[in-house]
Amino acid sequence: MANELGDFLRARRAAVDPRQAGYPDDGRLRRVPGLRREELAQLAHLSIDYIVRLEQGRTNRVSRSVLDALADALQLAPDERAYLFTVADVAPVSPRTPARPEIAPRLQQLLDTMRDIPAMVLHRRMDVLAWNRGSAALLTDFEKLPVAERNLIRLTFVDESFRTLYADWPRAARECVSVLRMEAGRTPHDPALSALVGELSVRDPDFRRWWADHQVRGPRALSKVYRHPVAGKLELDVQQFTVDTHPEQLLVAYTAQPGSPSEEALRFLLQWSPERAR
Repeated sequence: MANELGDFLRARRAAVDPRQAGYPDDGRLRRVPGLRREELAQLAHLSIDYIVRLEQGRTNRVSRSVLDALADALQLAPDERAYLFTVADVAPVSPRTPARPEIAPRLQQLLDTMRDIPAMVLHRRMDVLAWNRGSAALLTDFEKLPVAERNLIRLTFVDESFRTLYADWPRAARECVSVLRMEAGRTPHDPALSALVGELSVRDPDFRRWWADHQVRGPRALSKVYRHPVAGKLELDVQQFTVDTHPEQLLVAYTAQPGSPSEEALRFLLQWSPERAR
């Protein structure tokens, strides 16, 4: 009975089908059944180190928001969820907030009608919440990514094909870090943001160094230059608008200067890209 919480978490993690959790076979050998620790950490928006400490019994006092996130990630039934709360030493915290913000149907309709403009809706920590066909053609097919990996900053650092889209990757990557640092100051107790920073700090020395610089930048209009494998060079203006009904969300649109080669290249890209159902 010394480590009921850790034993329960390990057992439930082993029982989850990775494919149903959004992790198709990636060719790597699975040494244990079910989810890997890093996959559970991604799904629950927690750090891998925190998952390890929980499973090893090195911490038992857990907030309700973390327990809810773990229960959702492990797909616990109502009785299992109740048991999780029973064996954990629950710390008093503020009321639970959804781990993944929802998109208003009208906002998705707006994206879908923007047929000539790549556009998406982002959370302020740069999670991709919704997108249209144009943004998938320009950047990547977000539909094929697990939900936990649909983050522009994460893709910028860990996805090689996404990384090579930028004509000036260091500049774009540093901008990403500055945006994330600004958001960390605004929401210092966001577990999803902490998990993202922890993962990228471990995986990328550039991120680790730039994060330590404490440079910050809020949302603003800017330009980016892409080297697209289909459309070639694209110089695009990136417009960002706050969603009035959901202040933590941003509507982002990519446009080219009228009459420019980039406008023609973008038009070609959108015509070439096959229609895909969302």
